[in-house]
Amino acid sequence: MNVDRGREFVGGSNRGVLATIGPDGRPQLSNMSYTLDEDGLIKMSTRGANIKVRNIRRDPRVSLVVQGETWRDYLVVDGTARVNDHDPLPVLRHIYQRIRGAPHPNWQEFDEAMRNEARVVLEITVDRMYPTARLQS
Repeated sequence: MNVDRGREFVGGSNRGVLATIGPDGRPQLSNMSYTLDEDGLIKMSTRGANIKVRNIRRDPRVSLVVQGETWRDYLVVDGTARVNDHDPLPVLRHIYQRIRGAPHPNWQEFDEAMRNEARVVLEITVDRMYPTARLQS
């Protein structure tokens, strides 16, 4: 698949299913909102205590399934994730705005909620993408 077309597909959505590798080797799946940022990284917000964060810290290999308009149209992103928990508030604000398409009505309230939930940012470097056959044509 053409990389630009793949990025366009991923960037045209903001919902996917993230797969991390659990301690027993089984996949752990999470429905996630994300953004494909200008720097080429897929970014998402989650609570720092979640199992997916522990999984990524142990094994950074992840996959993200991005669904198209029909259940037969999807693209899988295999990537390497890292947890950004160093002063995440500016990035969390950025993610929110990119997903929602508008600023939060009260950034102070937003920041407080992010701190209370101990939110972190997951950043995924895209290693490869592969689509369904219908998207390749």
